[in-house]
Amino acid sequence: MIGSAEAFREFPSPVPPGTGWPGDPAGPRTPVARRPADVVRLAAGAADLDELSARVSVCRACPRLVAWREEVATVKRRQFADQAYWGRPVPGWGDPQGWLLIVGLAPAAHGGNRTGRIFTGDRSGDWIFAALYRAGLAAREISVAADDGQELYGVRIAAPVRCAPPDNRPLPLERDTCAPWLDREVALMAEPLRVVLALGAFAWEQALACARRLSWQVPTPRPRFGHAVQAPLSKPSGEAVTLLGCYHVSQQNTFTGRLTQAMLDDVLATARQLRERTGA
Repeated sequence: MIGSAEAFREFPSPVPPGTGWPGDPAGPRTPVARRPADVVRLAAGAADLDELSARVSVCRACPRLVAWREEVATVKRRQFADQAYWGRPVPGWGDPQGWLLIVGLAPAAHGGNRTGRIFTGDRSGDWIFAALYRAGLAAREISVAADDGQELYGVRIAAPVRCAPPDNRPLPLERDTCAPWLDREVALMAEPLRVVLALGAFAWEQALACARRLSWQVPTPRPRFGHAVQAPLSKPSGEAVTLLGCYHVSQQNTFTGRLTQAMLDDVLATARQLRERTGA
């Protein structure tokens, strides 16, 4: 059965790189970032998204996050006690030629930190993948495991912080240490990129900060986050990119009705319209 727990029981938790986990981009010789300076160097030196993903997936530059993600992978949630946990940083995932980049916050402790793929295996992911499927941007309406056959069309998903943080709250130093990974990811997909969809205020702020670091034009005063708010950005080449806000697909928002399926569908429809305006 595709995506079954049985397929993952043979792996230790956390999963060592190069041991056969579906979609693992790294191998035993992938260079490991152990300090913030290593992140800067290894991110800048990644030639393509595959190499970047491999380097992200073995990063150990933030001791608190490394300890937490591995503790979660070892202790596990009772619901998933019979499964292996990825327990490593979660790289960006999706179409390498995507026109839409969806930016979240960080992997969920028992979602991406368990499955090794962003937004996969948790209720937040259920919302975003179902919406992408309805929009014709995903092959399946749900994503449960790294081997479940899910594909994205024209879309890539990434998190500014690549490790699951305690209480879902990364420290400012951890956020800043991880930033070069996002910068390089955006730079490597910059040619087709037309829309950045920020899920929540944290993602909005990090997307703006990334744009500035890449010398993109950003409006002043700084645009404030809001659902369906748009902020025009411009690459150094002059190509337009729109930053589009959306309430995060967290249960805090979806259970209370602050974010509905219709609202999420409308935001994705807006993203598609923005792309069409550019002729891309």
